[in-house]
Amino acid sequence: MRKTNKYKSLPYNPALRDRAKVLRKAGMLHEALLWLELKNKKLNDLDFDRQKIIGNYIVDFYCAEKSVVLEVDGSSHDDKQIEDAQRDEYLRSLGLIVIRLLAKDVLRNMEGVVVFLRNHPALTGTPPGEGNDHPVHSQGVCP
Repeated sequence: MRKTNKYKSLPYNPALRDRAKVLRKAGMLHEALLWLELKNKKLNDLDFDRQKIIGNYIVDFYCAEKSVVLEVDGSSHDDKQIEDAQRDEYLRSLGLIVIRLLAKDVLRNMEGVVVFLRNHPALTGTPPGEGNDHPVHSQGVCP
C-alpha cells in the first residue's frame, strides 16, 4: 500500500521530470534486471518506484511504505564517493534509509541480492535503531 502522504511530502524538483522519464525508459541493465524483481510488489509485497525524484536527486528505487531508497552502484560511481556520501546524508536527513547495492552483484548473483533485500531489516519491519538506520552495501553479503 502506497503511503501517499509520505510519498508526496518529499521535496521534488520538477525540472528533473524529463530526465527521470528518460532514465526509466533507457535504464542500465543492472537496474532493469533488479526492477524485474521489485515491480508488482514481488519483494515482500512492497511497492517500489523506479527513478524517483527526491529533492535534486533521482534515486534508482524508492519504497514509500518503508522509507527506503535502493541505489545500484555501477562503474559510474567509482570516483564519486564524496558525492554519494553527500547524497546519502541528504536522503537520511529526510528520514530515508539508503541501501546501496553493487551492479556486479545484481548482474552476477541476482538470487543473493534478492535474498539480501528480502531479509534486510529495513524491508522486513524491524524498527529503526536496530541496525538499519545507516547505508548498507551488498558487497560481501552476496557470495
